[in-house]
Amino acid sequence: MLKNYLKTAIRSLNKNKGFTTINLLGLTLGLTSCLMIVLYVVDELSYDKYNVNHERIFRVNAELKLGDNQASYAVCMPPLAKTLKAEYPFITQSARIKPAGTTHVKKGNLTIVENRIAFADPGVFPIFTLPAISGDIQTALKDPQTVVLTESTAKKYFNTTDAVGKTIVFNDKDNFKVTGVIKDIPQQSHFNFDFFVSMESLPESRANKWLENNYNTYVLLKDKKDAKTLQASLPTFLRKFSGQEMQADLGMSYDQFEKSGSYFRLNLSPLDDIHLRSARIGELSPNGSAQYVYIFSAIAIFILLIACVNFMNLSTARSANRAREVGVRKVLGSSRKHLIFQFLSESMLVTLLATAAAFVAAIILLPWFNQLAGKDIVLTVPTLLWLIPILFVVVIMVGALAGSYPAFYLSAFQPIAVLKGKLSAGFKSSVLRNFLVVFQFSISIFLIIGTLVIYNQLNFIQTKNLGYNRNQVLVIQNAFELNGEARTFKQELSRLPGVVNSTMTGFLPTSGWGNTRIFFKDATLNQRESLFPQTWEVDADWIPTLGMKMAAGRNFSREMQTDSSAVIINESAAKFLGFKDAGDQTLYQSLGGKTELANTIKYHVIGIVKDFNFRSLREKVEPMVLKLGKNNGAVSVKVNTANLPALMSQVKNVWSKFSPSLQINYSFMDQDFDAIYRSEQRIGKIFVIFTVLAIIVACMGLFGLAAYAAEQRTKEIGIRKVLGADITSIVAMLSKDFVKLVLLAVLVAAPLGWYLMNKWLQDFAYRIHIQWWVIAVAGFTALLIAFVTISFQSVKAAMLNPVNSLKDE
Repeated sequence: MLKNYLKTAIRSLNKNKGFTTINLLGLTLGLTSCLMIVLYVVDELSYDKYNVNHERIFRVNAELKLGDNQASYAVCMPPLAKTLKAEYPFITQSARIKPAGTTHVKKGNLTIVENRIAFADPGVFPIFTLPAISGDIQTALKDPQTVVLTESTAKKYFNTTDAVGKTIVFNDKDNFKVTGVIKDIPQQSHFNFDFFVSMESLPESRANKWLENNYNTYVLLKDKKDAKTLQASLPTFLRKFSGQEMQADLGMSYDQFEKSGSYFRLNLSPLDDIHLRSARIGELSPNGSAQYVYIFSAIAIFILLIACVNFMNLSTARSANRAREVGVRKVLGSSRKHLIFQFLSESMLVTLLATAAAFVAAIILLPWFNQLAGKDIVLTVPTLLWLIPILFVVVIMVGALAGSYPAFYLSAFQPIAVLKGKLSAGFKSSVLRNFLVVFQFSISIFLIIGTLVIYNQLNFIQTKNLGYNRNQVLVIQNAFELNGEARTFKQELSRLPGVVNSTMTGFLPTSGWGNTRIFFKDATLNQRESLFPQTWEVDADWIPTLGMKMAAGRNFSREMQTDSSAVIINESAAKFLGFKDAGDQTLYQSLGGKTELANTIKYHVIGIVKDFNFRSLREKVEPMVLKLGKNNGAVSVKVNTANLPALMSQVKNVWSKFSPSLQINYSFMDQDFDAIYRSEQRIGKIFVIFTVLAIIVACMGLFGLAAYAAEQRTKEIGIRKVLGADITSIVAMLSKDFVKLVLLAVLVAAPLGWYLMNKWLQDFAYRIHIQWWVIAVAGFTALLIAFVTISFQSVKAAMLNPVNSLKDE
């Protein structure tokens, strides 16, 4: 019997090639989109799951509130990891990780710039699943001046993974012994380093400071339920170990500190939550967003539902062609059950073909999708082991869902009625089909609104006045390698034609580097009038090079020696402190110990710089203090030339004169700025693509319904033409019902789209407001697309010869 169903299904599908092609294309587009999104979502959800003990691993975070200043850190104090393990028996292991920053590594006569280097405690390897290839990984980082390499790094520097015992040189002076080689860390990890250097090699890691946050700290618990016990005891623990230092530095006890409205707290983040639910200061890498996972999961489901709806609509659209077939089959003895199985077998067959085509399309499109989404998704054997069974389930579910309504609808035709040419009720009477049209276009309009809002927000980010000029600013990022000659290098660059100005500091609005210090409004170090700002060391050329404006006072001056104890604050800091101008204002910084004037540094506020965005536009501009200092982390050069390649050649020549063996490492500030919002830009592009696909698939369904409506009203159209109706009036008549449904979809989708996109915009401190025209454009676009789609079938039906439509066979 099954063989007969399949044979009949193949004949029927082959007979109606146009219908089969449209159905296959619609389902293939829907399933391909769904499959790509599923791979993206699974990749996002799989972060850190490669760790065998991932459910028992937690990161310790710090929360600080000082006056009105508040900050959330992914880093903690130097002695925390060791002390936690000693205090709590249920902590089986603890470890710290601290990125080492840009480092130069020798390979023969070559010097290679490496950025994926971190200091780590030996406990990193028992906590995380980082399988060893060679060396005793449990003790590999016990001694100072030791390093563990990943597999690819060992091959890169030694052409083999048998590198234990060999020496690697950092920054032309520090020799490290290779004590272990591990397998490459999976891409789905919230950290991805190539070198793990022993924490013992970092002297400051042994400091017993409880008010500094510098180290990502992890604990492995005996049981994940112990996390509640640990979390509950952390306030007492922190009071015990940080109270004495707080009394010395702030002149108050821990209890007094909290009673004043401030707090210093610790909390835990499960390892599984870090990638999607953490955006703290000091993250080891840019994290994803659970919000986007939810959004794309919803889009995948919606597109798949739209594709299924299309299948129903296209199947019922050809009901007139198959009505007599049903009637003849019933007269010849076919039961309704057999007819249902017949139509479902056709649905299953089309779905199977569409799924196979979608799988092939996904494989072909995966490299392009990886580039678009910034991913490295690979269809491995383990992936296929869960993906292929799911695809078979999809075939059954989608086939049954998409084919059920046509099967039950067509099999319900009465033989006498259909053999006389009378079909069931027309288009207007079908509540289900009307609902499906509204459902399809509500989704499409919502996606159009989302696309317009995301595009406008990204455009706002690109064009907003940030308080500094990032255009044509060259950033030489490894200037610190020049050591004492960095300042001379900067001076020689300033003499080049086309160079307007230059500044030397690693603290830049696009660098991502930060440094916080506590300042007080008076010498008594009154905590209620304290300030916890970003504190950057800059030179006298920093403000003019970046095109910033002074709101009051003046910039630093090389000629004024007193500027060594001067600071410039931004408008946010001035507002917080109540400074209306820069005249005769002071700030104090504690040196620790007794809270007396002799143990503080006094700074004169000489200027107030206009606020500038030095972090993501998701965050408000925080208070900032600029100090005159000698930071040679980078050299930034403001250029003004039409021949940039020639200028870059001259810059490289100057660099070679100071460092012939080391390649210059540079970028442009506008590119660094764009990199901050690369995630949003990628999401925006993906959103646009899937919106277009959803609209295309929805239009296929509308195309099917238009064909259905035209079939139902063929004789009515013929009579109207005989009575003198022209093509325009007939097209308007056929389109009117659909346009009403699309307008209803606008009314459904507009408030939903406005609400959800406003929720998304709330993540940005600086954002657009959704204007009425966004809703209007989305609705008009949907109406236009729908009308064009409907008109094709309507014009075709209106141009039929009435003789053919009115004759009774």
